[in-house]
Amino acid sequence: MTSPVVLAHQARINRVCDFIVQNLNDEHTLEQLSQVAALSKYHFHRVFLTSTGLTVIKFVQLARLKRASFRLVFEPEKRVLDIALEAGFDSSEAFSRAFKRTFMQSPSQFRTEPNWPNWHGVFAEVKNQQRLQIPAQLCVEVIDFPKTRVGLIEHRGAPERIFETTAQFINWRKSSGLSPINSSQTFGIVFGDPNATKAADFRFQLAGSVQKMISDNAFGVVNGVIAGCKCAKIIHHGSLDAMEPAIYALYRDWLPSSGYELGEQPLFFEYLNFIHQVDECDLRTYIYLPLS
Repeated sequence: MTSPVVLAHQARINRVCDFIVQNLNDEHTLEQLSQVAALSKYHFHRVFLTSTGLTVIKFVQLARLKRASFRLVFEPEKRVLDIALEAGFDSSEAFSRAFKRTFMQSPSQFRTEPNWPNWHGVFAEVKNQQRLQIPAQLCVEVIDFPKTRVGLIEHRGAPERIFETTAQFINWRKSSGLSPINSSQTFGIVFGDPNATKAADFRFQLAGSVQKMISDNAFGVVNGVIAGCKCAKIIHHGSLDAMEPAIYALYRDWLPSSGYELGEQPLFFEYLNFIHQVDECDLRTYIYLPLS
């Protein structure tokens, strides 16, 4: 078990990381960030580097490139130059060099055929270095989730390739008009822990609420239903990659003393907004744990 002192120290660095991501368009000074961390400015850079494996400059650039990668794929109407300027580069050429150095693809290559496994590899390495898992503070509501008719698409295989299925689902929503992204609910249904499931056996379903039956289509989207059930519900703020502590806390801390038993349905999420609409730090996601 990690000591409270170590957790408190890491919480300071996590606070700085969150501050940077929440203010990604700003330029940050050493004095400002050291104040956020409540650390001496004479030691802050070394503490940040040893905690995250990155310099502050590299952390900021990587966070901006991550946002830019989502812009490229999920906002095809946005010009590369505009994405480059938003990411803090003076030209599309400088942006392209940094992007290719990081992801091994040029922005134009990534936009048309993104190598998501490689992309995930970049951030998995950073994530492994960056954060201890700070225990999540839970605010749990037990609700009766209503039966919901959906159109769904199933992803099978490596979790790192989920964005390929996501793009396919988005294209279906746009072309069919049956589950408009801004006026319909959007769900993710998880059939296993990606950390404990072989890539070949991993299953994940993306679903959008619908009012009409779905006919056969080239996207592989089919009719489905999320059954009505009692659920423990919490809200997660921020990156989808950072939901694990809250999920594990539901099972480990809340469930044993709740008086409830687990239901037969898998864990599922409801996405209240999306990475192409807001910055990653502003994502909001309901986590539902079915109960019996």
